[in-house]
Amino acid sequence: MRLTPPAIALAAVLLTVSSVGHGQRPDSQIDARSLALTQMGRAEAAAERYDSANDALESALAIDPKNRPAFLALADVAKKQGLPGKAIRLYREALLIEPNDVAALAGQGEALVVKGAVTKAKENLAKVRLICVAACPEQVALAAAIEKGGTGPALSAQTVTPRPVATTGKSN
Repeated sequence: MRLTPPAIALAAVLLTVSSVGHGQRPDSQIDARSLALTQMGRAEAAAERYDSANDALESALAIDPKNRPAFLALADVAKKQGLPGKAIRLYREALLIEPNDVAALAGQGEALVVKGAVTKAKENLAKVRLICVAACPEQVALAAAIEKGGTGPALSAQTVTPRPVATTGKSN
């Protein structure tokens, strides 16, 4: 489903009537309109309609900037689009809301591996290990990504194929 101009306009109207809170609050207190747009964004991402997913998720965050699940979903979309730098920033936003979010720490760690920041990814893994006393799926996935140096199955879609260099036919 593509967001139409009326849907985007509705999101803008909803933004003007929503209140923007500061500080942390539980996910159960996220604006219902923002949660609905987050679900729409996730559905669009699952259908690989990333532009529509981005539109819905960004609208969700415009309505409620403390919607941590929207930040996570938007970061996941960025990873799927091969944009690890953007994903790192979005996971950071989620971690500002909840510093112990295992999904955000692991997702950010995987994106850091893709960018070559393995030491920082290992710091994230250490935090995940402290939070997950028993091995959790996020811990296992991040450890595997670090071990494989960014070429693991969770990250293989993000590998960049080198583009051919255009030549002008002139010699130096």
